Amino acid sequence: MSDSGMVNLTIEGRAVSVEPGTSVLEAAKTVGVLIPHYCYHPGLPVAGSCRMCLVDVEKAPKLAPACATAVAEGQVIRVHTEKARTARKGVLEMLLINHPLDCPICDRSGECELQDFTYQEGPAESRYRDPKRFNPVEDFGGDVVYVPNRCILCTRCVRFMDDVAHDPVLNVEERGDRAHIGKFEGKDLTHPWAANVIDLCPVGALVSKDFLNKARVWELDRAASVCTGCSQGCNLVVETRDNVVMRLKPRPNPEVNEFFICDHGRLNYRWMNRRDRLESPAIRGAGGYEAVDWDVATAGAARILKGKRVFVLASPNLSNEALWLLSRLIRKSGGAGAFRMPNGSEAPLPGVVDLALRADRAANGAGAELLGMTRSESPLGGLQAGDALLIVDHDLAPEDVAFAGRASAVVVAGTAMPAGLERADVLLPMCNVVEEDGTFTNLRGRVQRFLQAKAPSGLARPSWYVLSGLCTALGDSAEYFSASAVFDALATEHTEFAGMSYGVLGLRGRRIASQADAEVRA
Repeated sequence: MSDSGMVNLTIEGRAVSVEPGTSVLEAAKTVGVLIPHYCYHPGLPVAGSCRMCLVDVEKAPKLAPACATAVAEGQVIRVHTEKARTARKGVLEMLLINHPLDCPICDRSGECELQDFTYQEGPAESRYRDPKRFNPVEDFGGDVVYVPNRCILCTRCVRFMDDVAHDPVLNVEERGDRAHIGKFEGKDLTHPWAANVIDLCPVGALVSKDFLNKARVWELDRAASVCTGCSQGCNLVVETRDNVVMRLKPRPNPEVNEFFICDHGRLNYRWMNRRDRLESPAIRGAGGYEAVDWDVATAGAARILKGKRVFVLASPNLSNEALWLLSRLIRKSGGAGAFRMPNGSEAPLPGVVDLALRADRAANGAGAELLGMTRSESPLGGLQAGDALLIVDHDLAPEDVAFAGRASAVVVAGTAMPAGLERADVLLPMCNVVEEDGTFTNLRGRVQRFLQAKAPSGLARPSWYVLSGLCTALGDSAEYFSASAVFDALATEHTEFAGMSYGVLGLRGRRIASQADAEVRA
């Protein structure tokens, strides 16, 4: 070991320096060498059972599994020697003996590791001439369907439920070529985190009922985002086709959600495709709502808000950028802002520290409070007679409707008309979270970016753009032309966000100053 405490070795002719205890497989990743593997996953205990990651270690008597072999000083590792490639080719040939040739109809086609590695270094043709085994498809409960004919028995799903979810539901039944994944009697995958086994499966053996036969993966566009299902702020990939959100998948972030998302967050996307959207700015007249140009609608909203105390009902799923602009509007009018937090049962993932489906079921409650909004079970209770009410993408509960009647004027800025609202003087259509850029602040004070994944609906504009225009029309100069410019201005004004920018945040985020300082003191 070197004086620096790092272990130095060579992998495929490339010098590597890593922490002691690092596996050869992970060390190889640091220099851009991908060692083929199936059973290994960085979020699971090592099994070393698939034998796909065998590598040639200089002076060692036999090939070593890279996932279960720790680095050693001076090691020389070769991944692509004839001996190692022949061994991996043999593993692939064995796996393909009973694997069905159903790639054209398999949901995993295009992102299947068996496809990839077979194409890369598998046998050109099969020597097997006997009929393949067949087992019927089985419903595993929750969102999961098991297709045993495709299973390669990597046991990732078993280890996830045993060691991460702490709910031993799955096992390996039978032996030899009869072996398959089974469920313990009376149990199934109704655990709130169980659908992660779909992402963990390297082939098409575990598939999502929700995504089944919806799209081919090469047809999908992808963008990095943040889950709005609760205050944890799990990192996501939003996948769209033809401007429709098709599915949400976890995006690794060791500081927030490691490699996982809960089933609630995974399936909480249909509202992103809702059809009852506000698509054009409109002003209410004698004959109902009349569609108008944006300049006319913004000027109309400013006209009825000007000179009044403005009460803002703001969604806790608004971005920090939008909430900051609302706080400026509130200050200028001497008004107030509030929100209601939707709630549910908390569901932790026991095998990952500080990861749970949180009771607070919105993404940015912490950011809303930090930027001056008040959390309340009766958010319109502070609305005074004669106030102007600005509803920003917030739903109305039945008890809110009566309170809203106190307002002298109502402006709605949002994605859809709030249910139960009898009147609104001006409608300003906004983008939803997958149609704009912005940031959220999670329950631990981590500020994280989300990126636009699809085009806006109709004439809807990003929330920060709508609200900056409204602030400007009210005499508070707030002309911004990008979400990053709004965030820069926010970071300048609020010390908690000091030193942050979109470049600094990257795609993993950063803790606000007060939270980071508290962590250091602890």
